[in-house]
Amino acid sequence: MTKAHQGLEPAFLHPTRLAVVAFLSGCVEAEFRAVRENCEISEPTLSKLATALESEGHLKIRKGYIGRRPRTWLSLTGSGRIRLDSHLATLQEIAAQNTRNAAILETEPGLSD
Repeated sequence: MTKAHQGLEPAFLHPTRLAVVAFLSGCVEAEFRAVRENCEISEPTLSKLATALESEGHLKIRKGYIGRRPRTWLSLTGSGRIRLDSHLATLQEIAAQNTRNAAILETEPGLSD
């Protein structure tokens, strides 16, 4: 990984994983169904993804009941939030650097040919 990419979190490189952690970053905790519906993914996909993110320390899975109905809630851990912030900042820096490079190519004669 290049120096510019050192802030990227490998666990968040897949778009579905990024969508899930981005959704969870906007709340303290969310019910499994809400995450699934918002991210438009299947139950098995979210279950597998949540388990993987939990084992990597980015996500917490809490199980409980509402009445007699079992429920699962997902939340980002403190380190998960920090890693997401770093990941997003790195993506922004990569985009800004590429914008600067494109501007240089447009203004320097012969560089864009």
